[in-house]
Amino acid sequence: MALIHRTTMTPTKLELIAGWLPTRAWYAGGADGPRPVKAGGFRLDDPEGEVGVEFMVVTDGEGPEAVAYLIPMTYRGKPLDGAGHALIGTSEHGVLGTRWIYDGAHDPVLVRELTALLAGRAVPQQQSVSDAVDETVAVAAVPGLRAAEPPAAVDGGEHTDVEVRAEEDAGALVLRLHRVLRPGAGEGALGGVTAEWVPAGAEGAAVRGTYVSVHRA
Repeated sequence: MALIHRTTMTPTKLELIAGWLPTRAWYAGGADGPRPVKAGGFRLDDPEGEVGVEFMVVTDGEGPEAVAYLIPMTYRGKPLDGAGHALIGTSEHGVLGTRWIYDGAHDPVLVRELTALLAGRAVPQQQSVSDAVDETVAVAAVPGLRAAEPPAAVDGGEHTDVEVRAEEDAGALVLRLHRVLRPGAGEGALGGVTAEWVPAGAEGAAVRGTYVSVHRA
């Protein structure tokens, strides 16, 4: 069970994301640079209790030009070997000390727990409350889904694909993390995760869309 600490992080997660977003292939850009605002998401538990796992949605921009981005992140107490390319940044946590924050698509713990969620072996947790199931997250399960280690993640124009497998299927599958989020269900997927976020300027009115979908490679 992940314990959510009510404390400070310096720099904040949003400050780190603002500097990192423009380096991504799927960043839609903006004349003044990114000004991300937290808009939704959920967490997963690391059964070993060592790594924080969060799926954060941020919005950037205003009006019809605003974009919602999915930022899966892991929080670690020491660097992840071989993952320097996936480092979003480091932050000083008021309770836990220095935390190394990674793009979770490249972290085996996040990929393992996301795969477990999609196979029906894990339960989504609320983003800001300890030990509380997030009932708003819906999963269309793919039984027998298993992660590959180390994870192989490839960025596209609006998504990141991570290769996985299903026990009863000899062919490769991919988890497609929808970095640019849009309301509505994904098409042609074998399964997936849908959840809510609040669009920029919506004043609390949430929409629902596909965070992650499963496809044949």
